[in-house]
Amino acid sequence: MAKSTTPKSEKTGKKVSSAAAKVLKSKTASKAEKSVAASALTQTKSAKETTGEKVASAAAKILKSKTASKAAKSVAASALTQKVKAKKAAKKK
Repeated sequence: MAKSTTPKSEKTGKKVSSAAAKVLKSKTASKAEKSVAASALTQTKSAKETTGEKVASAAAKILKSKTASKAAKSVAASALTQKVKAKKAAKKK
């Protein structure tokens, strides 16, 4: 599969930035939750920043988690919307 090189035009909004800050300050947040929160905060001012594969994978796990906080899930969802989607390579017959 060929990857898209065009960055998404979204950036993290104020509500999600606030949630990300809460996750980073939390003593009970997992390492993955804090990683996703940090990624979301780096995307606050620039729409050119995108979510990497490792962070996107962690974000997907957080969204499926029954123990993740509402703030962590909000941040994870935001991070996933800022991931560059890979374009499917055209198959030749």
